[in-house]
Amino acid sequence: MEVLLLEDIPGIGKKNDLLLVGDGYALNCLLPRRQALIATPTVRKRYAEIIKKRAIERQSEIENKQSAAAAVAGKKISFTRKATKTGKLYGAITEKIIADALMEQHKIEIEESAISLGEQIKALGEHTASVEVAGRKEDLTVVIDQEA
Repeated sequence: MEVLLLEDIPGIGKKNDLLLVGDGYALNCLLPRRQALIATPTVRKRYAEIIKKRAIERQSEIENKQSAAAAVAGKKISFTRKATKTGKLYGAITEKIIADALMEQHKIEIEESAISLGEQIKALGEHTASVEVAGRKEDLTVVIDQEA
């Protein structure tokens, strides 16, 4: 069923998005809570300008995400952490820490959900993280040195 969202819904879409959702979800959740309208021809005419503006915004968001993914290509981020004599870290490096470091070191804003590690980084050395944004997958090098 095609609906027009009347408010932002995390994981689904933003206000004024025209989306295809399951009939059950629309009838049992979105419509009773007045979070969406069925996209009838009358609704489309009434909200035509708003729908066009939102489509343009969505396109610019995708372009921004693609440029962020391109900016990540070939980048290195460095950390200095406390570690044991065998090279194991006291605290693991997670996707959130990597996202924060990208913002701090390279001024690139990437959501932590777009960063994937095989598992948390728990050792010194060079590691690789994958960043997937707007259909582009780029590798990022994570370098961890021991704190003196």
